[in-house]
Amino acid sequence: MLRYKYTPPINFCYTNHTVLEREGITSREKMHKTASSSTLGPEGLDIAQSFFKPIQGASPPPSTSRNTKISVVGVGNVGMAIAQTILTQAIADEIALVDVNADKLRGEMLDLQHAAAFLPRTKISSSVDYSNTVGSDLVIVTAGARQIPGESRLNLLQRNLALFSKVIPPLATKSPDAILMIVSNPVDVLTYVAWKLSGFPSNRVIGSGTNLDSSRFRFLIADHLDLNAQDVQAYIVGEHGDSSVALWSSISVGGVPILSFLERQQIAYEKHTLEKIHKEVVEGAYEVISLKGYTSWAIGYSVASLARAILRDQRSIHPVSVLAKGFYGIDGGEPFLSLPAQLGRSGVLGVTNVHLTEEEEKKLQESAKTILEVQAQLGI
Repeated sequence: MLRYKYTPPINFCYTNHTVLEREGITSREKMHKTASSSTLGPEGLDIAQSFFKPIQGASPPPSTSRNTKISVVGVGNVGMAIAQTILTQAIADEIALVDVNADKLRGEMLDLQHAAAFLPRTKISSSVDYSNTVGSDLVIVTAGARQIPGESRLNLLQRNLALFSKVIPPLATKSPDAILMIVSNPVDVLTYVAWKLSGFPSNRVIGSGTNLDSSRFRFLIADHLDLNAQDVQAYIVGEHGDSSVALWSSISVGGVPILSFLERQQIAYEKHTLEKIHKEVVEGAYEVISLKGYTSWAIGYSVASLARAILRDQRSIHPVSVLAKGFYGIDGGEPFLSLPAQLGRSGVLGVTNVHLTEEEEKKLQESAKTILEVQAQLGI
């Protein structure tokens, strides 16, 4: 019979500890020096602080270790697509549904509860009362007034402002440490409204923004190149709407910057081709709405990805609507628009310092101006 001699694994921690002590570095100093992998070099350069810039008025991250709770306000097509996706992906321990339509609300809750045998264990509750949202870690707001044929955009906004005045304050009171995520459209302006009405720090009020637009963008590029969209890195920033900005200069496939690759290979490309793809992104939602009456599944997956990034402290980067003051030459007012932001347990951890061309930066500033003009008319 063959006998194997057990050889214990090398204790790298012990070895390094010994070497460090031999060189006169104490355990406390060692812990300090190795506490963060983001510090490099003898001077302890903190790359994270250089790469991400915090938004103005941010609060420190919370320290909690309990079950996670998500509240979804509004159980229409979008709200239920979000709730269903969050359930199937086991992102939260509890989901609370809130809506003014008591019958539909209870029906949606029961329909989800009856699928319990096929889903990860999650408590599902519903109520027309905001007390159902108490203790939420994340509150997702999908409720909003729909545009009446012939109604002006400003009048629609005023009606949504009146609605949010009734919705946001009680949500903030019931869950004062929560993160607010606004999905209702026009999302950028309503995220600003929610920030003002909640009194929350800016890092804890986020709009779903152009996260879905960027997904459409990545899909179209991947479809054009016949590859997996997950291998494409591309952002749409600015307004979630007609003045959005496609960051062509930052697109990469498998880590290879697209435009510089085309230039190196002397492959000709025309600007109008790029603009056509961006136009398809902007018009994508309108096409879906014209065909099926509403959008739901894509925004459900988009918001679920944001919820996962936040509640699991994934520190991943998503283009979401944030307070953009102080970024890319946006200095006037307090516009909310989408920028590539790092998301974690305290909401927006910072905005990525993505390089923008002069043209892209100018378009982003124009997008901010468009949003500011609308915000100014709300009088809050």
